[in-house]
Parts: sequence; C-alpha cells; structure tokens
Amino acid sequence: MADSSREKTASVSSYQRPEAVISHWAHYRKEPYMIGPVMRPPNPESRHNRPTAEENVPNRFELFLLGDGEKKVTEETDTRIPSTSVFTFNKEDHTLGNMLRARLLQSPHVLFSGYKVPHPLFRWVARYTLGIPNNGNSKFILRVQTDGTLTPRQALLQACKDLVTDLGLLSREFTKEWELRKMVGEGVEGINGA
Repeated sequence: MADSSREKTASVSSYQRPEAVISHWAHYRKEPYMIGPVMRPPNPESRHNRPTAEENVPNRFELFLLGDGEKKVTEETDTRIPSTSVFTFNKEDHTLGNMLRARLLQSPHVLFSGYKVPHPLFRWVARYTLGIPNNGNSKFILRVQTDGTLTPRQALLQACKDLVTDLGLLSREFTKEWELRKMVGEGVEGINGA
C-alpha cells in the first residue's frame, strides 16, 4: 500500500498540465495561443480593432494649438512644503521644461526646481481603455520651491523673462555670424571665380 501512494505522488509531481506548457510557449509562435484551458485560434478581425499608424498620430496642429477652454499653464500650490507650487504646462515637452528648470536653478531664491513628463503609454491607456481622446496632449509638470522672498510664480515669470532675453541674444548673434559667413563665402567665390 505504501508503494501505490508513492507512485501516485510521483506521477502527480512529474505531470505537467498541457495548457501551462502551451501558454508558456504561446508568445513564441503566431499560431494558436492559449486563453484559459481552451485552445483558440487567433481572431483575424482583431487587428481591425487596433488603430493604424495614421490614426494613432495626432494632427500636427493639435501638438501646439490649445483647444477651447484649455489653459497653457495651470498652477497648484503644494501645501506639504512651504513656498512650493506645481505648474502644469500643456502642449509642451522636454525642450521648454529643461530650459525653465535650468534657468530657475540659476536664481539664488530658488531652492528646488524639477520637471517630469508623463509617460506616453499613460495617454495610450487613457485613450483606448478609458475612451479619453488623445489630443496630442503632451505636457510637463514643473515643481518650484523658493526661499520665501519670491513666490514660485514670481520666480517662474522672472525665469521666463530671462530666457526670452537670452534667446533674443542668441538669435541676434547667430544671425550676425551667419551673415558674416555668407559675406566671406561670397568674397572667396568672387576671388576664385575671377
């Protein structure tokens, strides 16, 4: 009797359920895959439920134009940390976020400045599982903490003004160098062409 019970436990432990094996290897092949204990062939119409590449890309104007009632920047005061605000910039990305963060950190009154961009997969999940349309809703969230002499809003406005000044200077210098290079290039071509 002891031998028969030992055989049963040995056979149960060495036995592998076929659906476990099939579901383990199902991602290696495109043919039948396992859903629960029943084998089902792939649904050929399931690819029509997914968006095509053209449908998944937002219109270009949706990437920067604000919709009706949509604000470019919203501010939310952080009550956990004194002199801290969280700004949400709609229809912007890392380009502006990194410039503002770096410029804010140059101010002696700013203790902390950081930004984050939500992962695009969250927008995909919101669109296809919750039914929220994707309006090219790229955004970043900027957190600013000051020492109290300036409010976070004042620090951000000053950083924006400084950035506009710096970018205007960069534009003038670049244009000046470009024109000088064009004149030098025309002079060299005139000498060589004559």
